[in-house]
Amino acid sequence: MKWTYDWLKEYLDTKLSADEIGDLLTRIGLEVDAVSKPVSPIAAKIVKCKPHENSDHLHVLQVDDGSGKLRQVVCGAPNARVGLVSALAVPGCVIEGHVIESGKLRGVLSDGMMCSARELGIGDDHSGIIELPAKTKIGSPVLNVKTVFEAGITPNRPDYLSVRGIALDLSAAGAGKYTAHEIPELKPVKSKRAVRVETDLCRVYRFAEIHDIKMAKSNDTIASRLAAIGINPKNAPIDATNYVCYDLAQPMHCFDADEINGDIVVRLAKSGEKFTDLFGTEHELKNTDIVIADATGILALAGVVGGARGCTNDNTKNIILESAYFDPVAVRKTSKRLGLSTDSSYRYERGIDPTITGRALYMAADIIMNACGGKIVGTGTGGKNDYKPRHIKYSPSLLMKKTGIDIDAKTQQKILTGLKYEIEVKKDAWVVTPRAARVDVDIPETVIADLIRIYGYEKIAQSDKTDFSGAATPSENFELKIKRLLASRGLNESKSFGFGNAAVEELLSDKPIIRVANPIVNDLDTIRNGLLGNLLIATANNEKRGYGDLSVFESGTVFDGDEPNQQHTQVCIVRAGAISPKHWTGRNRNVDIYDVKADLIALMCGQKFTVATDNAPKWAHPFQYGKIVQGKKVIAEFGALHPMVAKKLHIKTPVVVAIVDDVENLPKNWKLKHETLSDFQPITRDFAFVVDSDTLAAQLTDVAVATDKRISDAVVFDAFDMGDGKKSIAFTITIIPTENMGDADLLKLQESVIANVEKKCNAKLRDK
Repeated sequence: MKWTYDWLKEYLDTKLSADEIGDLLTRIGLEVDAVSKPVSPIAAKIVKCKPHENSDHLHVLQVDDGSGKLRQVVCGAPNARVGLVSALAVPGCVIEGHVIESGKLRGVLSDGMMCSARELGIGDDHSGIIELPAKTKIGSPVLNVKTVFEAGITPNRPDYLSVRGIALDLSAAGAGKYTAHEIPELKPVKSKRAVRVETDLCRVYRFAEIHDIKMAKSNDTIASRLAAIGINPKNAPIDATNYVCYDLAQPMHCFDADEINGDIVVRLAKSGEKFTDLFGTEHELKNTDIVIADATGILALAGVVGGARGCTNDNTKNIILESAYFDPVAVRKTSKRLGLSTDSSYRYERGIDPTITGRALYMAADIIMNACGGKIVGTGTGGKNDYKPRHIKYSPSLLMKKTGIDIDAKTQQKILTGLKYEIEVKKDAWVVTPRAARVDVDIPETVIADLIRIYGYEKIAQSDKTDFSGAATPSENFELKIKRLLASRGLNESKSFGFGNAAVEELLSDKPIIRVANPIVNDLDTIRNGLLGNLLIATANNEKRGYGDLSVFESGTVFDGDEPNQQHTQVCIVRAGAISPKHWTGRNRNVDIYDVKADLIALMCGQKFTVATDNAPKWAHPFQYGKIVQGKKVIAEFGALHPMVAKKLHIKTPVVVAIVDDVENLPKNWKLKHETLSDFQPITRDFAFVVDSDTLAAQLTDVAVATDKRISDAVVFDAFDMGDGKKSIAFTITIIPTENMGDADLLKLQESVIANVEKKCNAKLRDK
């Protein structure tokens, strides 16, 4: 989306500079990519003109640009001559998208470029450089150059495709006063021509027929604004439709009325029906494409592009203006299938304001008749025109509950009113109605998003009532612990899209398939009902590239339906191939189900459970499958990948899988030791005890570790039978200090370990 600074200021009374406007827009949610302040070409007089010695058509000019020093320019225009005043683009000017620089042409320095009308964007003449009046002041700007904003619009904010919509948001954010006047509806005029809408994919279609126009150029304001954003001005009717498209975000089209046979019909195309667009390209249509037609045939592809028949030209005397609302999904499917992306389709497929077709028609007709004269001889309207406002139940206290941010009700009401919400206040129970252009606002959470962005994230950071320490919520802490534990077991974390492949999901489980109406790519046509599908696809792709040994896990959201709150967090582990690279020190082995079972046991953190083997899912080998159960609750399941599944996914290496379908079922009364690294180096100490022959080594190490929270682990390194019913066990403990420890501190800790082990294990410290 591009717009000019002066265009914005027509609807916003502000004292902010262009750069300040750009910064504010980025802060409230519209990321401004660039603020361009172009250099204007200037009037310059040719003082000398001689042929280029290395060319038969170039000239070397000496031009007076008002600087007091002649500038040398190489020019190939046939009308270049001494005494001509023309337009000079000095280095730094942008002409037709290219930055002018000093350089040599055929070995001769050219310090600029003389420009034609087409290169200046003010006409179509390219036969020679533009000839300005002899009285033009030398050095004066030739063009009224505009400061231009360029921003990337996210699909959920089509209201930002309107200059008025941008001005309104800025006004609500305190940039100035919104001054746009209300545009009236076009008054009905009885017409000999009617419009018939034969498909529900067109909510409303309006037209206005204007006769006896004299084709003319647009006024300087409209022409210069369009030229500044990269749209070459043509004539007033075409420019009017382009201008309204950017001003109101209402795409429009202009037909030559004398080329239209009878009534206008909005219908679905017939399969195989042919259509030639205004660029001369023929398309074969499907019965899902919306078309505008008359008694002769198709005039336009609705919402996408006009046709070769019926388009206006310099000889057009009578026109028909179109202003309509077409279904976003239908327009997008047609646009993508045919590879046609236009300003019109870009807006329709995101959803336009369904209430402004009449006002847009009035605005475009007014622009055209002011420039070209003419008279409206008929209007028509077709379609159900059944828009109903969205009324959302909202409570000001909800913002605090959802975000932890405290904004008082009065401030919330002021922000929403500034964004043109209608508010029915009933104490703490409000009913808010967004303006029709805000097609993204349909639940309380989107209202909250509006409040926060306009209130200002920078203000929130200064609030005393909000904790912005970066601390995770309890659920985030828990999920992070799970990830750390799995990573400590040699698993790498994987991140995949939130979409899935329907064919793979049907292969793996009997869970419902939730299909996406308009997928980004054909292979991701569902919202995923499990994590296993994407991990197996990744496993297959890695194997193809020679990396068959894989140990990965993913923790993420999976979906049970397409309604809010129909989702939960799942953890999936996939191990494939060998457990480690081949090495001479020992034999290697492939992964087996006990590897992933061990991963799940680690997640159970010592809690009791049983293992069941019944009702293996579709993805699992029926004789190499188990599930971890507590009572009747299934906590997790594990198993080898079913051979038929592996074959269909082209996986040849052994694969084992573990799935925790809902992390909420895992025990939460556990924590990992030393989740953050200590500032102090670890310390080790060795101990050897004499114990009864039937005493387990693990009993000693467990008691030793439990002695002090700073002891991270204990590892047995020696054990032997001493006879007489006694044996020796030696182990090393690792101490992670939390503060500086002296010799006395270490001696005290050692004595505590010895005393604890001797008391609880009937042990005695070995003398030697």
